[in-house]
Amino acid sequence: MSRRTDQRRAAAFALYQHELTSRELDDVFERDATEFTRALAYAASDYTADLDAVLERHAKGWSVDRIAPLEKAIMRIALLEMLHPDAAPSDTPIPPEGAIDEAVETAKEYCGADAPGFVNGILAAALREQRAAAGGA
Repeated sequence: MSRRTDQRRAAAFALYQHELTSRELDDVFERDATEFTRALAYAASDYTADLDAVLERHAKGWSVDRIAPLEKAIMRIALLEMLHPDAAPSDTPIPPEGAIDEAVETAKEYCGADAPGFVNGILAAALREQRAAAGGA
């Protein structure tokens, strides 16, 4: 597993399994999980309250508890890389639009029919908020 896309998916799946089973993150990683995968999952777990606050603000009419666990895990990984790019160091940080695209593609492949639009809408709104707060467009 060398592609960053695969490593991000593995981190999302680890978060998903951690949430569903209440097992420790160390116990849900694949045997060959990379350092980057582990760093993403641990950082997303550490920043859960912050990431979920962003999800809550942009998931109009949905509480974080109502969001499907896999969709939530996918969005937490994307938000982590968008809002805290240094939390899981990589040689080349992914641009926010890339994080959104990868999250949407993962949702297309592994979630229900409505998930990609839902994931895209929330993450795009979070990016607009981030850019507005930074004084950009």
